[in-house]
Amino acid sequence: MEKTVRQLLRDVGEDPDRDGLRETPRRVAKSFDFLTSGYRTDLSAIVNDALFDVEYSEMVIVRDIDFYSLCEHHLLPFFGKCHVAYLPSHKVIGLSKLPRIVDMFSRRLQVQERLTSQIAESIGKVTQPHGVAVVMEATHLCMAMRGVEKQNSLTVTSAMHGVFREDARTRHEFLELIRHRGKLASE
Repeated sequence: MEKTVRQLLRDVGEDPDRDGLRETPRRVAKSFDFLTSGYRTDLSAIVNDALFDVEYSEMVIVRDIDFYSLCEHHLLPFFGKCHVAYLPSHKVIGLSKLPRIVDMFSRRLQVQERLTSQIAESIGKVTQPHGVAVVMEATHLCMAMRGVEKQNSLTVTSAMHGVFREDARTRHEFLELIRHRGKLASE
């Protein structure tokens, strides 16, 4: 990868041996390795033994999970917030596992639509809940820095499974709870 980055620097008219760029190929390779580490992450390793038998039949929500990903079309970042909910049937998952699942799929070359679905499907597979909901809000630098150059646009995607798809009241409750961000914690 370092060799490729050196050539890329030459192709844009730079000298990869100048002082400020000498270590750039190594840094880019290391950065790209981290930003695509989701390909080398296993869902079962993330979940580990963090599934628990708990008598709980109400919605579990983790909202405002920061995420960063790379657009597979331009290799430019997109980033934002992810909101996850599930309605347990018999098992609950350790709360920290939900952001880890978001990270696993975010650290791959992605489109937001697939990312949203992969997160929902994985949580459903692991917890076997009555339903799963995922909403993602993101800024895409491929739209802000190039192309249409719309810096203030926000892309919102959702995946609703089980009762979140079938029951409008459950879906509405979830959407209302993520809409009122920060208000519940400060009340």
